[in-house]
Amino acid sequence: MAVEGFQAIQKYVGISAQKVRLVIDQVRGRRALDAIDVLQFMPQASASPVAKAIRSALSNAENNFGVDPDNLVVREITANEGPTRRWRRFGARGRFKPILRRSSHIKVVLHERAED
Repeated sequence: MAVEGFQAIQKYVGISAQKVRLVIDQVRGRRALDAIDVLQFMPQASASPVAKAIRSALSNAENNFGVDPDNLVVREITANEGPTRRWRRFGARGRFKPILRRSSHIKVVLHERAED
């Protein structure tokens, strides 16, 4: 097929990119349906948004291009930093403690598995 890959991008996920990267390293290179099964049983909070992004890429491939979801592999998956919301909490003696609310963007690219 002449398509470069089937992709989905989930933006402004309310979890830091560092925490999301711990999860996406577990599913990179797996079959897409197996990756969703693995993510379903992971205790990390970032497993749910990653699974959602993979399901979106699967739907894009199936509905827009008519590709069989059983033949798709997670070829490329990245988590980049999104905008950081800055909060402050006031402390003793007139000081304040900064709080950083980090977010991330998740990008998933699926490719068809090479036939053996």
